[in-house]
Amino acid sequence: MKLVFAGTPEVAVPALDALIASGRHEVAAVVTRPDAPAGRGRRLVASPVAQRAEEAGIEVLKPLKPRDPEFLERLREIAPDCCPVVAYGALLPRVTLDVPAHGWVNLHFSLLPAWRGAAPVQHSIMAGDEITGASTFLIEEGLDSGPVYGTVTEEIRPTDTSGDLLTRLAFAGAGLLAATMDGIEDGALKAVPQPSEGITLAPKITVEDAQVDWAAPALRVDRVVRGCTPAPGAWTTFRGERLKLIHVTPVPERTDLAPGQLAVGKNSVHVGTGSYGVELLWVQAQGKKPMRAADWARGVRIGDGESLGR
Repeated sequence: MKLVFAGTPEVAVPALDALIASGRHEVAAVVTRPDAPAGRGRRLVASPVAQRAEEAGIEVLKPLKPRDPEFLERLREIAPDCCPVVAYGALLPRVTLDVPAHGWVNLHFSLLPAWRGAAPVQHSIMAGDEITGASTFLIEEGLDSGPVYGTVTEEIRPTDTSGDLLTRLAFAGAGLLAATMDGIEDGALKAVPQPSEGITLAPKITVEDAQVDWAAPALRVDRVVRGCTPAPGAWTTFRGERLKLIHVTPVPERTDLAPGQLAVGKNSVHVGTGSYGVELLWVQAQGKKPMRAADWARGVRIGDGESLGR
């Protein structure tokens, strides 16, 4: 089939690579978000998908909106059979969805209908799920509500951050998306409507969502930190300034600390929660690089009775 691939961030690159390497399909063009400012100089930088497409000699389209007339005209000229999508980052209107004969097929990083929305991986970790996966589905105008072509499952490991899990899903999902394109071309694969039960939503995680509540149980604190790593980054406050929490671990035997209360040992920093303590392993103070929590504690000279989150 002739394909136009839509995607933007690094997590979409494995799927693009899988389609390029498949040998069965022609990736005629790539649609991605416009160049965005990055780095200290805030210079405009092409998306990871755009960079990979340019390396492969594939035409790159960067519409401000996917309903722009010039973009739609070019898309109709290319006349793709199908448009696979991975984390493109913009809503596709009906006028755009109607162009390819087989529609737009999205790779979504959850087992639909669970965790529809922008942040399925973060929400699955924060909810304490043990199993997640990826799904390919036909895009409709509803939020991730279209019929499903296929799924793969993935275990959520006890120490997984959202970055760890998303990396594994990106590669597993790449194979699923390529297989879905094969099945659509063969006519052997039919999309199945999603069940009406089990729908959960996964809206974007905001900076406010990433603030740790020390009155919550230790397992909840751990899940928030892992779910928000690397982005947007879990945080708390210390002496009125924000402190980023990169890695913590629950310590069930530490039951003597009030929520947020700090206890500093020679090479350890513990914090109380609503159940038992957690140990801070890596943190990042404002304007500083990430560091071991014990080194941070020595530098700021934590006094008796000091707490986080106040």
